[in-house]
Amino acid sequence: MAVNTDRASNKPLIERRSIDYIPEAERHGRLFSQFTLWMGANLQITAIVTGALAVVLGGDVFWSLIGLLIGQLLGGGVMALHAAQGPKLGLPQMISSRVQFGVYGAAIPIVLVCLMYLGFTATGTVLSGQALGQLFNVSDSVGILIFASVIVLVTVLGYRVIHWIGRVASVIGVIAFVFLFWRLMSQTDVGALLQIRHFSWSSFLLAVSLAASWQIAFGPYVADYSRYLPSNTSAVKTFFAAGAGSVVGAQVAMILGVFAAASANGQFAGHEVSYIVGLGGTGATAALLYFSIAFGKVTISTLNSYGSFMCIATIISGFKGHLTVTRMQRLVFVLVIVGAATLIALLGQHSFLGAFKSFILFLLAFFTPWSAINLVDYYCITRERYDVPALADPNGRYGRWNLLGISVYVFGVLVQLPFISTKFYTGPLVAALGDVDISWIIGLLLPAAVYYVCAKKWHSAVPDQLILPVEQNSVVQPKTSGAGRAAAQA
Repeated sequence: MAVNTDRASNKPLIERRSIDYIPEAERHGRLFSQFTLWMGANLQITAIVTGALAVVLGGDVFWSLIGLLIGQLLGGGVMALHAAQGPKLGLPQMISSRVQFGVYGAAIPIVLVCLMYLGFTATGTVLSGQALGQLFNVSDSVGILIFASVIVLVTVLGYRVIHWIGRVASVIGVIAFVFLFWRLMSQTDVGALLQIRHFSWSSFLLAVSLAASWQIAFGPYVADYSRYLPSNTSAVKTFFAAGAGSVVGAQVAMILGVFAAASANGQFAGHEVSYIVGLGGTGATAALLYFSIAFGKVTISTLNSYGSFMCIATIISGFKGHLTVTRMQRLVFVLVIVGAATLIALLGQHSFLGAFKSFILFLLAFFTPWSAINLVDYYCITRERYDVPALADPNGRYGRWNLLGISVYVFGVLVQLPFISTKFYTGPLVAALGDVDISWIIGLLLPAAVYYVCAKKWHSAVPDQLILPVEQNSVVQPKTSGAGRAAAQA
């Protein structure tokens, strides 16, 4: 671990890598940083609001808490399986989709991922703008612009600063949440709320879906933040470090949201930030809580913006044929991404809650099939044996377009349509199921099964072992077969 610390201390503050492979000499960090990063990313106001939705939209406290926990565990397991890919491959998450979709074909799910990041950044910016507006006694719109400026700075600085902010945010978040829980318990009869139990499948599964969608939405970029770990880092330990941080942080935040909404007597919707801060008090205490809310959103909003940058760079590099991105290009990408999210936040800040609920549920239709395909391919078909240099070559092993992966992905999206229930679209089978949205379950299981069966028969040739780029001045090279060595040298 001392070696890792020395490596990290010699690295510049501004990250110079982007979507390219991270050489072993530049690997650093500890598993605990994965835990703190994802706990800090989840101990924040948007997670509180997500938990509150389970009650605001008709559920009781007892069954909402259980449903949210089940959703966290299911979605968190999917998210953590993606996290475990980072140290092994040394690559950001979405570029590995070229194995399943082709070098050009991977742009299809990546474009949709960019839209997800854009939406999450915008909705988070709305809440942060409210907090900064109260903190500095300015309008919410000015607060949104202040927050956007901070996100641009942190995203441009990159990986090391993001992890440092994650550690600080986790400490601030724990302190703020302990205080808020104490205040809530002193003002609310929690026992009485837990005694109200009116089980409803639709409300219960809504709670499960809210938590599962929250966790699954991290899947497309979770490996971006584990890819600098040494390649010999245990996949199992990475799984539990990232998964536990995300599940514990999100569940704690959502529990607070459930109790806050249940005790609000209709005062929560439309006043999310001010109501939560009002639980803690006024004056200096309120100012500190507004600051903690804004700082907590810095972590997750930076993750979204950084992930957006990675996705745009991945799309462009696929058609250009190389993986390098200059610092100027990085700055331009980040400014475009955050600027678009800020514009959406400014235009949509007054209709946040209902739009957010529909947004996060509708996202599942596009990301669960991708997640299913990526995980089945990585763990069951190729079994971690990727040809990393070929990911940059449209004429290489993975080709331009992989019709198998693309076809199963389209099938996975379409098969969910009858079961989706959002303001954007409601499927024909939703009413027959008691208005229960089970699309995310369908979108995980069916594409996974179909891809597994089809890939077993028609998958392209898989390397004998993982093939990594040749590293200059490397002490230890990965062992490969003769064919692997030839491919690595190509």
